[in-house]
Amino acid sequence: MTDNTLQTEFEFTLPQGYVDDEGTLHREGRMRLATAADEIRPLSDAQVQSNSSYLTITLLARVVTELGTLETVDADVIENLFVADLEYLQSMYERVNNRGRNAVVTACPDCGERFDVEVETGAVLVETPDGSAAAESDGDGADGDAHLDGAAEVEAGNASE
Repeated sequence: MTDNTLQTEFEFTLPQGYVDDEGTLHREGRMRLATAADEIRPLSDAQVQSNSSYLTITLLARVVTELGTLETVDADVIENLFVADLEYLQSMYERVNNRGRNAVVTACPDCGERFDVEVETGAVLVETPDGSAAAESDGDGADGDAHLDGAAEVEAGNASE
């Protein structure tokens, strides 16, 4: 039996950040994987039934477990995010729940090779023999300099998902 651990929480940094009532900016947070209940229970919520767009707010309020120094992350917090941050969290939700990791596909600008890059760290991910992903490292940091340009494209928003 292999020791494959399932990553269930993912760190993020919001592009703009949530500003609380005291004017404090909160950008760093954590999102957990969604459960079946996270996707089913909101469907009985009156707000979701009257406005299906509210499902996004309810789902994110359930799975975003931390945001800065806030004691709780609830629907009110998610409702008051800037649009860019809401879109970021929606995309992250799709990535972590559908792909199992917070990574995007990009390509080396020199050779065209496609590879995954971890969104938060910019680390190039490679498939391991057991099918999981690991950050690429050769120990001396010299390998993959061309790929660093590709990682920079991810930060610039030029990666394909």
